[in-house]
Amino acid sequence: MTYYMAAKLRVPFDDAIARTEAALKTEGFGVISRIDIQQTLKSKIDVDFRPYTILGACNPGLAHEALQLEDKVGLMLPCNVIVQQSDSGEVEVAAIDPVASMQAIDNPELTKAAQVVREKLARAIGRLSEPAAS
Repeated sequence: MTYYMAAKLRVPFDDAIARTEAALKTEGFGVISRIDIQQTLKSKIDVDFRPYTILGACNPGLAHEALQLEDKVGLMLPCNVIVQQSDSGEVEVAAIDPVASMQAIDNPELTKAAQVVREKLARAIGRLSEPAAS
């Protein structure tokens, strides 16, 4: 089992982030954190790195449900989605597979909830392969 789902886009990096956020929104996710790895590595250790941003995506209703099923599941929230520039010029967007990440927790109800999140994230990632609306 792979631990992520991904799509590759041929758009500018900032456009990929905007499209990703819009696709997540259609599935009820909001971005509650954004980590610019390129900027962080430059400012903290003076290393040049490719454009790479981690988006913390949260669907509040599903997060609430998961927290009621398992109080420590917050250790695995929010769902991380990365947007990274490749050397080929493509931008890859990848989202964590919540079912894979929840395998460490022995709770069948949480696994069912994670499957719902996986379906929503998969639809959002799938939308990225579609032409952008004008």
